[in-house]
Amino acid sequence: MGSSVPQQIQKSEDEWRAILSPEQFFILRQKGTEKKGTGHYDKFFEEGIYTCAGCNTPLYKSTTKFNSGCGWPAFFEGLPGAINRSPDPDGRRTEITCAACGGHLGHVFKGEGFSTPTDERHCVNSVSIIFAPANSDASQ
Repeated sequence: MGSSVPQQIQKSEDEWRAILSPEQFFILRQKGTEKKGTGHYDKFFEEGIYTCAGCNTPLYKSTTKFNSGCGWPAFFEGLPGAINRSPDPDGRRTEITCAACGGHLGHVFKGEGFSTPTDERHCVNSVSIIFAPANSDASQ
């Protein structure tokens, strides 16, 4: 594999509106949040890779997904260089975004006591990600 930093993808808001569903646009581009417990991947545990719904950049391996009971898909770490972190304006939470397109994924929390290797919980909106099964060409 080449560089771990994804290629930057820049589109105008009109271009994003043209390729994303209204719900994807609200969450990925306007930093919205899907309702707790409603996301397709909340209780989904198949083997594969989760990619950004906006630009298809690989973000998470299924082996890092765990059942946190929070109502959203939870991962303990992302793929190297795939996810950026930045403090929310209120300073209380840390937002996670796709390093390639800047799409809003959710928030990362540390020190909650889950028995994961990183003691982190990436709380991700299902709408922000797309699952590619391990046996598909997309995971090659």
